[in-house]
Amino acid sequence: MNNSEIQIQFPRPGEWGEFTLTAIYQDKGGYRPPARYTPADIPADHAPAMAAVVTALVGLGEDWQASQVWARLGITMTYDVANDRSEYVFAVVLTVEAVNPQGGRRVFTSRDYPEFVITDPAAVEFFRFFTTSNL
Repeated sequence: MNNSEIQIQFPRPGEWGEFTLTAIYQDKGGYRPPARYTPADIPADHAPAMAAVVTALVGLGEDWQASQVWARLGITMTYDVANDRSEYVFAVVLTVEAVNPQGGRRVFTSRDYPEFVITDPAAVEFFRFFTTSNL
């Protein structure tokens, strides 16, 4: 795979409309300075993929709200019912740091929430869009 990742910080956990997205990746010259984006910087055609990330986060228990998310590109196996076979597909895999009202912090992974593995091709394209030097 690669060492690219997207970090998303929510300054007010539970308020999904305000965030800072930071893309970290290596280009031909080495690691480039992190690029930061706000909701206004997300291209309209990529907004549904960001919404898919938020949908996965809403699944956290009511006491926990995401404060920071790390998204990485991975590979997972899915089952194609129509063709009765398994196949490997790219997926965006989330790791989530969440806080609760008492001030506790916890990290959740796809082991805790399988919906943190997002196989939608739009999510994979979103990840690639922000972690390449084509911007």
